[in-house]
Amino acid sequence: MSKKKVWIDTDLSVGMKRYHKEGYSDVDDGYAVLQLFKAETIEVTGISAVFGNTKIDDAYRLSLKMATEFAPYKIPVYKGAEKKIDLAEVKTNEAVEALAQVLRKEPQHILAIGPATNIGILILLYPELIKQIKEVVLVAGRRAGNDFFKVGKPTSHHAPDLNFDLDNDAFRILFENNIKVVLCPFEISNKVWITANDLEKLKTNNPGNIWLSEQSQPWLEQWVSSGEDGFNPFDVLASHYLIAPDDLITEELQAHLEIHPNDMLLDTSEYNYKQYLICDHTPGYKVIYCYNVVADYHQKLMQSLIKD
Repeated sequence: MSKKKVWIDTDLSVGMKRYHKEGYSDVDDGYAVLQLFKAETIEVTGISAVFGNTKIDDAYRLSLKMATEFAPYKIPVYKGAEKKIDLAEVKTNEAVEALAQVLRKEPQHILAIGPATNIGILILLYPELIKQIKEVVLVAGRRAGNDFFKVGKPTSHHAPDLNFDLDNDAFRILFENNIKVVLCPFEISNKVWITANDLEKLKTNNPGNIWLSEQSQPWLEQWVSSGEDGFNPFDVLASHYLIAPDDLITEELQAHLEIHPNDMLLDTSEYNYKQYLICDHTPGYKVIYCYNVVADYHQKLMQSLIKD
């Protein structure tokens, strides 16, 4: 049985302190990458770094670290976009050219768990390769403009739809070119939790597991201090979809890019607006929208991460 060919595009930030405010950056990209490394049905054909949770140099450095120290086979790593697409001057990069070369050889599934910038650039510069993209699995979207991503108990702040917010145009490019898009939004990821007990279980003899568990501690402490018992491993839902799509509950919806009041402001200003990626049943761009998990999902997730 042939393995599914998967290209990972990621803004890895495991263990990184934030640049512009207190605290640590997300660790969930690390869980997604590690899970794909361990999946027997997946062959990771390459990793491209992109800006997002942290700066491009950090994302690239951490991608190299994971591929070099924890991958079970050789995986090339490339540096991608450092900022969102400039439609007035679209420029390629090392990652885009590497992905284009791989796509010319054989079709790929793409896991894009940061801003979709590298994928958008590829589509604009090499539209003939669209037919080689089997699907792009992303972490973004919501059902309505008032679906706030509430964090903390009581709610201390709203979380952004960060991957979409950082490059709206990249998502528009995917939709307008009829790429098969799978969305794993906040709606599904906030039904899955990683706790202190899970981090202890993750500490096996595997070096990648030990590293990820240790680097996740400060991130867990941030969530606990906001009133939660654990944290949501957002991006691992997207990687899990590629490994075992039946473990996620989905429906076919239509995506829209809309303007609504800025939900990042708890006291929303009448004149402060932003773009949203809204999914519903009205005519738009067809997507597969993941909204729930099977009853024993947590057990399956932990098994996929702990196994050698």
